[in-house]
Amino acid sequence: MKNLSIAPRIVLIIVLIFCICAGGCAGVKRSSPCRISVLTYNIYHGADANGNSNLDAVAGIINSLKPDLVALQEVDNKTTRAKGLDLTAELNERTGMQGIFGKAMDYAGGGYGEAVLTRHPIIYTKNNPLPHTSNAEPRAALEIHIEMPTKERIVFVGTHLDHQRDQNNRMQQASRIEELYLDYDLPIILAGDLNAALGSDPINLLSKEWSYAAQDDPQPTMPSVKPRRKIDYIMYKPKDRWKVIEVRVIDEKVASDHCPVFAVLELLPNG
Repeated sequence: MKNLSIAPRIVLIIVLIFCICAGGCAGVKRSSPCRISVLTYNIYHGADANGNSNLDAVAGIINSLKPDLVALQEVDNKTTRAKGLDLTAELNERTGMQGIFGKAMDYAGGGYGEAVLTRHPIIYTKNNPLPHTSNAEPRAALEIHIEMPTKERIVFVGTHLDHQRDQNNRMQQASRIEELYLDYDLPIILAGDLNAALGSDPINLLSKEWSYAAQDDPQPTMPSVKPRRKIDYIMYKPKDRWKVIEVRVIDEKVASDHCPVFAVLELLPNG
């Protein structure tokens, strides 16, 4: 009789443990959404509006906002213009983040291109050259894969599209970005200076696959003094994996000719 009475108790205990664990896991998911903050900033090759170094000012912006990910454009790497400094390493030291430089072209004894900074472990990096005509500057899309605290992996891409009035190069570059990330099975954030206004052909092309933060209330980002045009973007895909929590264009007039753009995105459960 004792054995018969113990068995149901064991089954009951197992069921209770299962229910508690299931409820606890669900509770963690509800109370701890996977949010990631992103900053994009064209830093004007490390010089402010007065021609002085802007590294302390840029680092101050990053440290005040504390983003998880940063995309930087117009980044010099050991050029004579930057007095031989590795701007990415300088910002690493000032912010405590891990940075990667992606060279788009040789310039002034060093390199010129993009940089990305992250607070999360980097799993993979790739610098993707973008197409351009012979009379245009080379451009790149610098890609990193990171692991979030939730163990989910996401892709972060920083880029800077062509600046010329003729949009031919921008269209080629936007098309290449579409091709590069068409069949990715990971959530992706694309951030940078796209040199393209809302309603332009490059933005319309990218918008077929990508959504951008502040889509319902876009704010101008350039020039930094009395901004008139939105050309700096934080985009994401697939749409059903992301929720925009916050978007801000930062009012900073001296550090660069662009305003920084900051957003907080929430990564939604898959399926």
